[in-house]
Amino acid sequence: MAFGKWIGGYLGWSAFGPMGALIGFAIGAVFDAVTSGAEGQGTSSFRLTDEQTREGDRNSFFISMLVLAAYIVRADGKIMHSEMELVRGMLRQNFGEEAAREGDNLMRQLFEEQKRIGDQAYKQNIRQACMQVATHVDYSGRLQLLNFLVMIAQADGRVDGSEIVALKEVAQWLQMSPQVVDSMLHLEGDSLEDAYKVLGVSPNVSDAELKKAYRKLALEHHPDRVAALGDDVRRAAEKKFQEINAAKDRIWKARGL
Repeated sequence: MAFGKWIGGYLGWSAFGPMGALIGFAIGAVFDAVTSGAEGQGTSSFRLTDEQTREGDRNSFFISMLVLAAYIVRADGKIMHSEMELVRGMLRQNFGEEAAREGDNLMRQLFEEQKRIGDQAYKQNIRQACMQVATHVDYSGRLQLLNFLVMIAQADGRVDGSEIVALKEVAQWLQMSPQVVDSMLHLEGDSLEDAYKVLGVSPNVSDAELKKAYRKLALEHHPDRVAALGDDVRRAAEKKFQEINAAKDRIWKARGL
């Protein structure tokens, strides 16, 4: 496990807040990739391979998740073990046990910073961080990032109203519709009402409008769009895609399509 990305992220946070953490993490990731490549090739060249660039993108995706997860976890005023453990598990699976500990420490630093500067100032920092993410992560990547945040909010078995508000704030700051959050919150539901909410349409829409909404959703959420972010992200996207299709099948069956 290389620690340049974690050190860069922590230093960036200390100096410039969440947006700085994203920048610092990205710089650290590049440093790790370059030094790793140099050790393997016996060269000090700073040219990145395609694989190293993809790794940098994946690292940046996960540090973005960390910064935003800290905001969602504390949205209801409580820090739940189940929510923290879900984040640690994602880091452990992708980067190893030591990285899970480092990520946990970084999130706790974020909690302390929120208490130090106050909720409103911290919210403004998160808003700026989201704007940074929106600039550098494509729409499908942002969808998957938001999906992870919804999963974190659901980890303790319920989603508090304050968490829903925070999720919708993040969605807007990431330049997405708050309705996307409503869709994701109903992905695991098995009722016809849940299915319509997943597709983001009213039960009164025409068949043509319904099919158009499904095609748009399927295109946006297709797993191939996030394949470069790693197998684990793709697997999460595949699960979500299957749930979207299950919702579509319930509606199609009810309408006799």
